[in-house]
Amino acid sequence: MITPRLRPAALALALAGTAGLAWAHGDVAPQPVNTDALPEVGEDWLTENPYRAMGDEVWAAAIEVGDSGYTQNCARCHGLGVVSGGLAPDLRFLEAEEYGDEWYAERFRDGYTQNGVTKMPAFGELLGQKAAWAIRTYIETRPDGDSLEEHAARLKEIRDQLAAMAAGQADAEQVAAVASELQEIAGRIETASGAPVADSIAFRAARQLSGERADPARAAETLTIGLSAAH
Repeated sequence: MITPRLRPAALALALAGTAGLAWAHGDVAPQPVNTDALPEVGEDWLTENPYRAMGDEVWAAAIEVGDSGYTQNCARCHGLGVVSGGLAPDLRFLEAEEYGDEWYAERFRDGYTQNGVTKMPAFGELLGQKAAWAIRTYIETRPDGDSLEEHAARLKEIRDQLAAMAAGQADAEQVAAVASELQEIAGRIETASGAPVADSIAFRAARQLSGERADPARAAETLTIGLSAAH
């Protein structure tokens, strides 16, 4: 796989990390991805991510589908949570715009072979375009780790507050206040790709506190798992 156009510092890191390594992705059997929850995007391959502009519900569904699809088919080389261990480029830095989309679609559809060795299999016919763009949506919304770290201490305090709420009788106003603060924090967490919204643990926890089915216990669990993974 040819390294995508990354930000300068990330590019230097990616090239240094991949020097001398052989990518053994070609021997992995692609796993099917259930895309029934996503709208159709046609048969002809697009050059831009269609789920980026289809509204919040479609966007959220694409992230969920893409999370599963990425973990099953991409994480072995590109890293869990799209955090590369040096075997392959860190896709979090692939720009969330047309140039990055074109590069991504080509590699996903056609794969990549070098000197007769399959570095990345062709996923296009096997998984389809809906799965491709769902995985792309998941990738581009990964939070920048440094940006998330800035809020880790406060998120731990909120996690403990939510756990106490779940164990007691939290009223609607208290839950709404915590959700509002989480939304504010989520708005300050950046993506590495330049996408406008990061699918961060703050963002997910805020969603789990919204509406009539607000769930403080689930939101606390989201923060616990996310903060542990960050370290």
